Amino acid sequence: MKKHLLTLVFVFACIMTQAQQALWDGSPIVSPEIHPDNTVTFRLFAPKAVKVQVTGDFLPPQKVRTPRGDADAPGTADMIEENGVWEYTTPTPLAPELYSYTLIVDGLKINDPSNVHRIRDVRSVSDVFLIPGGRADLYKINDVPHGTLSKVWYHSSSLGMDRRLTVYTPAGYESGNKRYPVFYLLHGMGGDENAWTELGRASQILDNLIAEGKAEPMIVVMTNGNADLQAAPGESSLGFAPPTTQLPKTMEGSFELHFPEVVKFIDRNYRTVKAKSARAIAGLSMGGFHSLHISKQYPDMFDYIGLFSAAIMPKSGAESTVYADMEAKLRKQFDSKPALYWIAIGDKDFLYEANSKYRKLLDDNHWPYTYYETSDGHIWKNWRIYLTEFVPMLFRKK
Repeated sequence: MKKHLLTLVFVFACIMTQAQQALWDGSPIVSPEIHPDNTVTFRLFAPKAVKVQVTGDFLPPQKVRTPRGDADAPGTADMIEENGVWEYTTPTPLAPELYSYTLIVDGLKINDPSNVHRIRDVRSVSDVFLIPGGRADLYKINDVPHGTLSKVWYHSSSLGMDRRLTVYTPAGYESGNKRYPVFYLLHGMGGDENAWTELGRASQILDNLIAEGKAEPMIVVMTNGNADLQAAPGESSLGFAPPTTQLPKTMEGSFELHFPEVVKFIDRNYRTVKAKSARAIAGLSMGGFHSLHISKQYPDMFDYIGLFSAAIMPKSGAESTVYADMEAKLRKQFDSKPALYWIAIGDKDFLYEANSKYRKLLDDNHWPYTYYETSDGHIWKNWRIYLTEFVPMLFRKK
């Protein structure tokens, strides 16, 4: 018995030793290293590599050819090797912002093995880091009361499936009996119900703005705008299906027609203020397209509308009734005098011209809106900015 006990102790000690080795056997490489002056150093141990580069949205953009014409892509910088460690330090301090990047080793794009903080945008997985200060402090998890994020399933009769939502409830929701206004926040093509929380920092932005008294406490509902999907890739009965933008039922009317089901579900299951004056809808790119067409299809449903870098017109061949009689539906919507119709876009966005034409249509008909223009293109940096600008304007007493 004593012999067996000693054996068990020895085996346990070996397991614990291995576990401790696994726990502490990390790379000594620090990357990214944010210096006190906000310059940043990236490092990679790759002694056999011939060429290593870093690419990210902190670098000056470069032009690339796409099927939709020239577009801005993240810039690239060469890293310098010494004793097997490749290194690059930004020549100037970086402005406060949430940045993403990857590394390129002999032509192969990889993630930084020294950085565990990553986000997925459709098929792209990038490493991230944050330079604090200014607006970027809204993207941080600060010492303020925090809301709750829930992954909630509902049944859609019109789409014939159970589908998933991400719902943000503000701090104090669970312990009170107050009713709240609701903001429906929609993602872009290829995104899903996780996009605004993972890439857009929506919950941090809401927590911080509400804590500072700059925004009204509200429920935020983040849908999956791909009408053919139950939920985000890897989180539904489809299993680990690869993410893609080429999905059926995309921007052809199905999502817009089924949207009242979402509103009814939220009103049944949450303490909401069930009134047009207490509902907002906004989205980026495809989500802006959905917000435009949902709000005009149901003009008595939303009092606050936000179009962030929005696609405007349906794709060729889309014959849904949602897109018919567009001007007549817009006229009815604006006759009902929405509290806010807000359009925002970057001056280098590939949808800039389409948005300019849409604004001319509104101007020609004397339909009032608020316009907000930024620099840069079709990127998350802009959409986070738009969210921080749009939310404080919602549900303010007139």
